[in-house]
Amino acid sequence: MGRRVSDPLFVATSRIAPAAPPGMRGGWRGRLRRAFFATPMTGAVTVLLATLLAVCAWKLFAWGVIDAVFTTQGRGPDACRFEGAGACWAVVGDKLRLILFGIYPYAHQWRAALAIGVLVAMYALSTRPAWWNLRLAVACLVGLAAFGVLMRGGVLGLVVVPEDQWGGLPVTLILATLGLAAGFPIAIGLALLRSSPHPGVGKALAVAYIEIVRSVPLLAVLFLASVMVPLFLPPGMDLSKLLRVLIAFALFTAAYLAEVIRGGLQVVPRGQREAAAALGLSPRTVALQIVLPQALTAVMPALVNVFIAFFKATSIVVIVGIFDLMTAAKRAVADAQWQGFGTEVYLFVGAVYFIFCFAMSRYSARLHARLNKGRR
Repeated sequence: MGRRVSDPLFVATSRIAPAAPPGMRGGWRGRLRRAFFATPMTGAVTVLLATLLAVCAWKLFAWGVIDAVFTTQGRGPDACRFEGAGACWAVVGDKLRLILFGIYPYAHQWRAALAIGVLVAMYALSTRPAWWNLRLAVACLVGLAAFGVLMRGGVLGLVVVPEDQWGGLPVTLILATLGLAAGFPIAIGLALLRSSPHPGVGKALAVAYIEIVRSVPLLAVLFLASVMVPLFLPPGMDLSKLLRVLIAFALFTAAYLAEVIRGGLQVVPRGQREAAAALGLSPRTVALQIVLPQALTAVMPALVNVFIAFFKATSIVVIVGIFDLMTAAKRAVADAQWQGFGTEVYLFVGAVYFIFCFAMSRYSARLHARLNKGRR
C-alpha cells in the first residue's frame, strides 16, 4: 500500500526544488542566447546584422580615424584633396571659431567663450541637490547677468557688441536656457488652470491658448514675433530681435509643457487631494506642495523629452536672422576653399548637440529614479 500524500515524510522527500528566475538562468551567456540565438532563424539574422554592423563600423573608423586628415601642415585645404584621404577634420580646426562664436568680433571671442563657461557652470550647479534653495536662484541670476555683461559689454571697460553680432553656441544656449526657464512656470500655471474642476474664464483662456499655440508651427510664431510685433509697439519703442525670439520661444514652449504637466496632474490619486482637504489644507497648498511635486516627478521623462526637442529646435531661428550654432556651421561650410568637407563640420555640430542632449537625458534619468524612490 503506497504512502499517503498527507504523510510528512512523503511530502519532504517529494518536494520539488524551486526553479531559478528566468533572468538568472545561464547568466549573461544565457540571456544573450535567448535574446539573439533562440531559434536558427534568429541566430542567422543576428549573424547577418552583426556582420553588416562590423563592416560599416570598420569603414567608418577607417574614414574617420585611420585615413583622416587632422592638420593641414600649412598646405591649406589641398592637404585633404588626395587619393585615399578620409575625413578632413582639419576644416573643423580651421573654422572652429566661426562655428562656435559665429560673427562675434574675433578679438573679443574670449568673452563669448567665457560666457559659455558661465552657462555650463550654472547648469552644473543646478544638478547639485545642496543648491536647491534660494542660493541656486541667486546663482542663476548672477550667471545670467554675467552672461549678458560678457556678451554685450559696455561696462567694466568691455567694448559694446550689439546683439545682431552675437552668434554660434552662446546664442543656442541662451535661447534654450531662457526660453525653457521662462516657459516652465507659465506652463505650470496653464496646466493648473486647465486641470481645475471649476469652469471659468481662466480655464477657458488656458484651453484656448494651449490649443491655438499647439496648432501653429514654431516657424510661424518666430516670424510673427520678429516681423509683426514691432508693428504693434508704440512709436519710439523697440525690442531687440533676440528678445522677441526669446519671448516667442518661451510662450510656444509653455503650451507643450503645459499638456505634459496636465498629464502628470491626472496621475496623482484623487484620494490625496481629498485627504489634504480633510486636514484643512488650502487648495493652493494642496496644488503646489502635494499634487504638483508628484505630477512633475511622474512626467519627468516626458518633460526632458520636450526640453531636448526644443533645444534642437533653436536651429530654426535662422529664419528670423539669429546666428545660432547651426547657422554658423552653414557659413563655415559655404567657404569656397573648403567646399566638399561639409560632412565633417555637421558631424562636429551634431556631436555638440549630442553632448548637451545626452547630458540632459542621463541626469533626468538619475533624478527621476531618486525622486521616484519613495513612490516605489
